[in-house]
Amino acid sequence: MKPRHMTPALLLLGFSTLLLGLSILLLGPHKHIALTTNFYLISDLLPAKVFNLLAALAFIFSAILAFLSIKQSNFRPILAYVLIAISLVPLGSLLSDTMWIASMGGFPVIGSGQGVIKYFALLSIGILLIKRTLSPLLSAWISIIPVLLVLLWIGGMKFTLLEAQGIAALVKSSPLMSWLYDVFSIQTTSNIIGVYDLIAVLLLILAMYYPKLIYPAVLMSGMVFVVTQSFLLSFSAALSSETLLSTTGHFLIKDLWFLVCLFFYYAALKPLAPIATLAKGRTSDK
Repeated sequence: MKPRHMTPALLLLGFSTLLLGLSILLLGPHKHIALTTNFYLISDLLPAKVFNLLAALAFIFSAILAFLSIKQSNFRPILAYVLIAISLVPLGSLLSDTMWIASMGGFPVIGSGQGVIKYFALLSIGILLIKRTLSPLLSAWISIIPVLLVLLWIGGMKFTLLEAQGIAALVKSSPLMSWLYDVFSIQTTSNIIGVYDLIAVLLLILAMYYPKLIYPAVLMSGMVFVVTQSFLLSFSAALSSETLLSTTGHFLIKDLWFLVCLFFYYAALKPLAPIATLAKGRTSDK
């Protein structure tokens, strides 16, 4: 019997990777791919347009596999290894100084790497698609580590002026969030978002051991990524009539991968909730 979470997870995965692949194909060579090829010292081996084509085809291929995997589970291991391969290439480039903003000091401020760390979500999804015999708690940890990473790291950056100014255009464009600037300053608004992210992190961790918290944990963290998707519609620079998505759109749509991780997280912990309740009832009977 197919797990209920698998169909929506694969649909989101297929949709996001298909849009990314097609957009990369239409966009042509750009700096994000160049940063990765420069790190691996392979930029001179092939023309930039060839690396761009390979990246686009990798995403399109993973999308096809994701859609096929909805009905035919035998495609899932292939999809898993493709996702792991796709994720490891950009993740390795995090070791490059070009991904970081060294001038900030203290808290490790990540610049171009903000989009790169999202590939941890693809890595997690790939592992979970291969390993179907993991314990619920281990599955939950594997699925949620990328979510914790992005909420804790980028959420922590919200307390810096650099990040507060960086998100201002997105927040101003959003009918869901723009009102915050009518009440609070740019920095205070960013701080509020940062506090929200950190509370979501705390709930996700607590839900591992107190499964009743799974609902507020998933809803609160999930809203972060749902709101991010709303920027695709509200922020005019996210979409393009020529390339479907801009590079900003690429950054935003990757958050769908975290929703996929939350599907796996919920599926792993949900069976534990009634068990925890039953165990509590038996203890009180004694």
